[in-house]
Parts: sequence; structure tokens; C-alpha cells
Amino acid sequence: MKFSYFYDRAVARKGKQEVHARLPKVRSTDELRAQSDAYYLAEMTRGIFRAGFVWRIIDAKWAGFEEAFSGFVPVYWQQVPPERLEQLADDTRIIRNWQKIEAVPVNARMIVEITEEYGSFGEFIAQYPSSQQAQLLTYFKKHGSRLGGATAQHFLRRVGWDGYVLSPDVLTALRNHKLLDASENSQRGLMQVQQAFNTWHDETGMPYSHLSRILSMTVDANPTERPKKKV
Repeated sequence: MKFSYFYDRAVARKGKQEVHARLPKVRSTDELRAQSDAYYLAEMTRGIFRAGFVWRIIDAKWAGFEEAFSGFVPVYWQQVPPERLEQLADDTRIIRNWQKIEAVPVNARMIVEITEEYGSFGEFIAQYPSSQQAQLLTYFKKHGSRLGGATAQHFLRRVGWDGYVLSPDVLTALRNHKLLDASENSQRGLMQVQQAFNTWHDETGMPYSHLSRILSMTVDANPTERPKKKV
């Protein structure tokens, strides 16, 4: 199905001005390269703590997270002493979730290993093609910690990398139009999603993140209950 169908539907529901106002900012490759490895570890960690929690609470406490994690320098956190992690479990500046705290050294190690090969984490994602997002998500899930599901997608969106986010609305639209018939977390499902977005990108030239956001505005994943028909 041509993406113009979804664009027209989004405009009809939200209005053209509203649709374009909601489109995410996509950073250039130079902007992605300019960010430090510590920035990426911090945003990765923010996404992990946000998962399953009220986002605004995490954001409101984020200055405390930055202090508690001493700026999220990956070289330090990849080999952090166990007692340092134990201190964080009692630190009121952060949300004291032990499993999420433990994810930081694992993800720091992944970033350091990537940096050793590519020069920086920013260089790694700057050169990674959006047409292979499914493979990138698989890499994060395999080599990182707590980066499965939508967490890695939201991380990439937050740092400005051009990619889709499989929100409930996006998944509903894909399934409604028979573009996804497998679990979005399976390899088959990820490839079906990737194929759909690659096709639309080739058709329109639009950024993947814009395609994703527009698609999300074409449907409500949890519509209010319709009134019952009178008998």
C-alpha cells in the first residue's frame, strides 16, 4: 500500500499543521558523531529506567541520576567495583531498581567495545543505515542489557538517529493492513516491519522516524468502546 494513503489519513484525523508539528527531529551524521560516549550511555540508561515507569518522574530526577552515576563515563562503568553498584542501590537520587542498575556496566562495556572498533559510539550509529534497523536492534539486544522490545527504539529516537518506533498505534496500523503477522520481537516480525518501512522510504524519501510518527497518527490502538447496536 502506498504511504500516501497513511499520510492522507493522518492529515484527515489531525490536520496537516498538527501532523508536521509532531514529526521528530532527526540529527545529521555529524551531529550524531559529535555526541560523547557518556551521552549515549546516559540516554541508554534513561530509556531503561523509563521502561515500565512514569517517564516524567525519571526525567524530573535525571539531574540526580547524572550525579549518582558520575556523568556516565563508559570506561569507568564497564569495570565498576561491585561495591559502587551496591551504593547506588541505596542512593535516593535515583530510582533504586537493582536489575536496571546492573545493566549500566554491561551497556558501558558494549559501548567501549564499539568505540575500540569504530572510534566512538556516535560514529557507529552515524554510519549505521536506517534500512537495517532490525539488525541494529538485534545487536543491542544480544550485546547490551535490557535493550529488547521498544527500549532501544526509544533510545535511538531520543538521540536523533533516524528510525521507527513500534508504538501500539504503529503496530495496530501494520497489522490492520496485513504488513505484520508475527511478533514484533521475533526476527520474522522485525524483518516484516523493516521491509514495510524500507518500501515507504524508497517511495517517499521521507525519514524513517517521520514515516513511523505519521503512521501512528492514522489509528488509535485502544479506541473507546463503541456503543452497542440496538436490537
